[in-house]
Amino acid sequence: MTTFNDFGLHADINRALAAKDYTVPTPIQMQAIPPLMKGRDLCGIAQTGTGKTAGFSLPSIHHLLTYPHRPTPRGCRMLVLAPTRELAAQIAQSCRDYGRFTKLSVSTVFGGVPINKQIRDLSGGVDILVATPGRLLDLIDQRALRLDDVEIFVLDEADQMMDMGFIHSLRRVAKLLPSRRQNLFFSATMPKEIAHLAEQFLNDPVTVSVTPQATTVEKIRQFATFVEQKEKQALLHSVVATQDIDRALIFTRTKHGADRVVRHLAGAGIKAMAIHGNKSQSQRTHALQAFRSGDIKLLVATDIAARGIDVSGVSHVINFEIPNVPEQYVHRIGRTARAGAEGMAISFIAPDERPYMKDIERVTRSKSEPMPLPENFNELVRNLPKPVAGPRDTGSQGRDPNRQRQDARRQASGGQPRGDRGPRRDAPAGDGAEGQRKRRFRPRSKSVGAHKGAVTRVG
Repeated sequence: MTTFNDFGLHADINRALAAKDYTVPTPIQMQAIPPLMKGRDLCGIAQTGTGKTAGFSLPSIHHLLTYPHRPTPRGCRMLVLAPTRELAAQIAQSCRDYGRFTKLSVSTVFGGVPINKQIRDLSGGVDILVATPGRLLDLIDQRALRLDDVEIFVLDEADQMMDMGFIHSLRRVAKLLPSRRQNLFFSATMPKEIAHLAEQFLNDPVTVSVTPQATTVEKIRQFATFVEQKEKQALLHSVVATQDIDRALIFTRTKHGADRVVRHLAGAGIKAMAIHGNKSQSQRTHALQAFRSGDIKLLVATDIAARGIDVSGVSHVINFEIPNVPEQYVHRIGRTARAGAEGMAISFIAPDERPYMKDIERVTRSKSEPMPLPENFNELVRNLPKPVAGPRDTGSQGRDPNRQRQDARRQASGGQPRGDRGPRRDAPAGDGAEGQRKRRFRPRSKSVGAHKGAVTRVG
């Protein structure tokens, strides 16, 4: 049996692994660590929860310790890009854990928190920097960060980066990196566009894969219930009341939908919290901590905000609304059945979602078991408790009041709020905040004359 001691890792790394009682590597670690120790580029196909963070951070830390030198001011020796704040924070914490007996510095930069502290933290340079693309480029534009001394570059969750519209940001980052570097590229799926992106970053890579493309976890039992959209909330209350749930992730398609589900659950006396891009960073962190600690058993999330949620003990994944992209379904249900445990995935399928389910079954090569509606379902629908009224800005922190009024008018006329739209193709969506507009900087106009109606010349 292969153990971590067999890899020849630095003694301080083995000491940290022993402190965490890590002895036997996972399949992705067994395949990835040896070639990375030799300095090879790597393309890894693996879902979250397979141990890929240790797979790339352990040999990278080994390299930094084997060839020690101080990072340059405003520079970093290792750069890790992640699509969301939660995933970036999780990767950074793992690097700190594995390097706890070393003097390596680890910093995290992402949006939603003041940038000035991050500028100060980077001023002297850091060994390992974990970042989201939006804030990374903000720091580069402010000349608070330079990438010309990066020795190791890691791109994690590449397929999610593409889905969030970060492609232009990634290409810009690639141009700022030095030509001589080690590249590590990870993605849960590898469609053609992701493979083409990998070609732009990798040089003669070793390819490792721990699961066949887009397959589901064998230990997850999948169920499907056909129900009208307006009746889904009553069905959710029934599932929560009848299933033996340790922790459950509930997925909605939109941010406002997530808030509505939480308010309805609160109206029934069921404790839950939501996590999505319109929540402030402190709210997102608080919700995750409450979910991890068991203070709440139900966490309602959108696909993008759920990236980086690696919580043990998730017994159920409930697709309140199923995704229209089969790979997203794979990502969702992969949140349960971790570390050899069994899990359950339950999908609520409205009539207009049936084509999506057929696509999912074709890609995953599996069929969900039917879960009939409860016998008293009509009564549950009739007696559905009213939702708890939230604050006026629920789910809309930091949004322009004029935008909120416009959204209300759109909803009243049957339209879709702007906040529920997905990110534009190939436009940065912000640091994990789905649908955020790209930040633009425009030069001010120069006015000739100060009185009303004066001629204005744009300069």
